[in-house]
Amino acid sequence: MRAHIVLLTALLLAACGSKGKVKEPAPLQPVADPRLSTRIVWDADAGEATRGYHAELRLAVEPDAVFGADVEGDVYALNPDTGERIWETATGARVVAGPGVAFNLVLVGTLDGEVLALRRADGALAWKTRLSSEVLATPVSDGNVVVARTVDGKLFGLSADTGARVWAFDRSVPPLTLRGLSTPLLAGDLVVSGLDNGRIVAVRVADGQPVWEEAIAVPTGRSELERITDIDADLLVGDGLLYAASFGGELAAIGLDDGEVRWRRSIKSYTGFAMVGSVLVVSDENSVLWGLEAQTGAQLWKQEGLLNRYVSKPAETQGYAVVTDREGYLHWLAPQDGRIVARERIAGGGRGNPRNEPRPRGVSPGFATPPVAREGRLYVMTAAGRISAIDVAPRS
Repeated sequence: MRAHIVLLTALLLAACGSKGKVKEPAPLQPVADPRLSTRIVWDADAGEATRGYHAELRLAVEPDAVFGADVEGDVYALNPDTGERIWETATGARVVAGPGVAFNLVLVGTLDGEVLALRRADGALAWKTRLSSEVLATPVSDGNVVVARTVDGKLFGLSADTGARVWAFDRSVPPLTLRGLSTPLLAGDLVVSGLDNGRIVAVRVADGQPVWEEAIAVPTGRSELERITDIDADLLVGDGLLYAASFGGELAAIGLDDGEVRWRRSIKSYTGFAMVGSVLVVSDENSVLWGLEAQTGAQLWKQEGLLNRYVSKPAETQGYAVVTDREGYLHWLAPQDGRIVARERIAGGGRGNPRNEPRPRGVSPGFATPPVAREGRLYVMTAAGRISAIDVAPRS
């Protein structure tokens, strides 16, 4: 049994008032000047998706296929133009992370501490390796080494050919952490990972030797809950800087070559960010969206219209930032000033919203994964098990 406690309910506590009541989501206001129109190109079955469980499943969108997985262990590839199944593999594993796609492999992590590598062409199992604990972050690979992160604070390097262990890197885990891990990030010959102790570490992909380590947030407060500093949001690289956010309340830009902090801001996030031009768009713990000047961290704007709506990590598409919310809406924001310029409901309601008006609130399954954009097309997966491909164009 692990010595540390993994806490999912901390996220719920963070969204509650002083009397323990969940904060009401902000009512949606009509989009005053819609700038974009949306068209659903195809819908496809995503199987069981997350089935209400906390899982780090995501869509991997590549030129040859859209790859996905569900908690029943089915991993699949879809035609990106039509949504038709190319292949599907029933692994029988309790898949909770991935897929990650690299070269000829599709990689997933399981609740039983396994990394599964499937062949990209047909989904056949290439190898399976058991590690020390749950693999809650998407495995990544440079073609030679597969890097996986486990919930007990370890990074593992595995042979991409056989799955054999090449190296291991270990850091202690605090007594109390959130249930979730940021995906390791490959940057040249380094793999960079955010840790549960509020630190970022860069190690060599080839042998796991540390190159630099930097603290983003330092635990403070009397209780273990107050001292949570997990870096759960996925890291982001842009213009030579590495961006990282801690649940402890710090967002930082770090020099990728030396690990030195270039700037910091007091923003608490566990979802993440996207780069839209020169603007870093961040969603914080209360679903407030921030636009920051990427090189300096200067605040450009703050959008509070989606307060307490559990918005996702932003994605960049067609020069705009887009987020999902728990009631099944997609919201597009202009990077210059944070204005909401389009809205569409995909999950939990009817499709089509030509006037971009808010619909009545209701129970919605929401989304299972953050939106993913590629070449102007947006892909989303609902918690109810549907994948939609959406084209976005300027409104004429």
